[in-house]
Amino acid sequence: MGLSFSTDVKNELVRLEDLNSCCIHSELAALLWMGGVVSFGGQRMLGLRFITESAAVARKVLRALKKEEISETEVKVIRALRLKKNNSYELRAAPSLAVVNFLTKMGILADGVLLDRPDNPPRRACCRKAWLRGAFLGGGSINRPEVEYHLELVSQNEGFAETLVQTLRSFSLHAGLTSRKQDFVVYMKEGNAITSFLGIVGAHNALMEFENVRIVKGMRNQVNRLVNCETANLAKTVNAAVRQVELIRWIASQRGIASLPRTLREVAELRLANPEATLQELVDAFDGKISRSGMSHRLRALERFGEELQAGEAQ
Repeated sequence: MGLSFSTDVKNELVRLEDLNSCCIHSELAALLWMGGVVSFGGQRMLGLRFITESAAVARKVLRALKKEEISETEVKVIRALRLKKNNSYELRAAPSLAVVNFLTKMGILADGVLLDRPDNPPRRACCRKAWLRGAFLGGGSINRPEVEYHLELVSQNEGFAETLVQTLRSFSLHAGLTSRKQDFVVYMKEGNAITSFLGIVGAHNALMEFENVRIVKGMRNQVNRLVNCETANLAKTVNAAVRQVELIRWIASQRGIASLPRTLREVAELRLANPEATLQELVDAFDGKISRSGMSHRLRALERFGEELQAGEAQ
């Protein structure tokens, strides 16, 4: 079974390089707000636990912890108990002063107090992009475009989810916000919005794949609409031809074709000789002596003539 589209996007995002230090900070802060859990130790020390289904994201967070000189770390693989579920990776950092300093630097702790939501999204556009990238790495998912257009950012922190909606709005992306059990879900279901999001966070390869599928789906839908339209027109043409032939045969059996006015008699004989012909084919069979509108007018007049005769017979 191939990797999910979400995994493809996350693997692309964690490989991004040449990021500014401020962007690295914003990305990591959002990632922790999304998937981090603070634990408490003695002497007012704090620890950190982070769970993700992405091995690449786990390595990224572990490298960040090591860089902050948080040495007492543990990585555990949580095996999936159900089929088609991914393994999870749990990172633990033991309570320490280094973790306290790290959480303060990330804006999760202020004056020794844990914040229940970020103060505000980053001010700089590049950092807001990194903020969204970190949120996707920490709790984002996206369906393959072949299935449906759907992107989610799932957080257990309502305040952070509201901050994500605000950040998306700063890029003219309008997302919905809903609750699902204990989680808060920021979602987008519009193809253009998802494409823009992928470009904003830097997933350009995924964006190209997404757009290619959208183009193919759009062309396929257009072809289907044309085919349906042609089918409907063909059915309409066939039904009209059958109705006309039946009516002409009834007139022939009751009055005879010769009883018809000359212009209608010519059309009736032509229709009987070409029961499956389209309107244009009847015009062509008339050697161009009559236009399409003229032929249509005569056929309608023939139908009215027959219907009036039938109505008279019924009285």
